Amino acid sequence: MVGGLEVSEMVLEERVVVAPQELGLDSRIEFRREAFSRVDNMPRGTGRLVIDLSATRSVDSTGLGALIMVQRRAANRRVQVKLIGVNEELRFLLVLTKVEDLFEVEKTDTH
Repeated sequence: MVGGLEVSEMVLEERVVVAPQELGLDSRIEFRREAFSRVDNMPRGTGRLVIDLSATRSVDSTGLGALIMVQRRAANRRVQVKLIGVNEELRFLLVLTKVEDLFEVEKTDTH
């Protein structure tokens, strides 16, 4: 209790989806389907989808589009999206395309 008010901390339910080694034309549909399923099964407004990109070596424009579609679906359900394991190339792509602010991006030691 703080100053007569009860303070509670909201705990976010996290679900993780692991992105494929190459997120692009051939893998985007399955990746999106898996991510949508996790988002759709989270309580509205209380969850966070963590997308693990640590094994992902390349992301093309269709892969970037899949990430944006997942983020939009999550935003509609008031679910946060966090990207972890983001390599320098993808970090640059997010900045270049001006979509880096759509995601919470895990900080690395070099940033």
